[in-house]
Amino acid sequence: MQVDEALLTKLEKLSFLKVSDDKREEIITQLSEIVSFVDNLSALDTDGIDDNFAMNTLATPLREDTPLCNAKINESIIANAPKSADNFFIVPKIIE
Repeated sequence: MQVDEALLTKLEKLSFLKVSDDKREEIITQLSEIVSFVDNLSALDTDGIDDNFAMNTLATPLREDTPLCNAKINESIIANAPKSADNFFIVPKIIE
């Protein structure tokens, strides 16, 4: 695929973008390089490769969800709060 002025104009229209006149040649060059790279990928021989070669059939291992309350952790967190009461943070009122 050749990227030229007509294709850039069409892409501008489809994307609702406007490319300034001083950037048009630079954009055409960059788009041509991108299309050339993708064309190189299509030349790869993938006939003997399984479609799912990177897929893992095992499910994500899960852990037991057990609640844990460590009073020392709670106290150290509350100790760093600017204001607190009864193990809760006190924050400014934001809703009238």
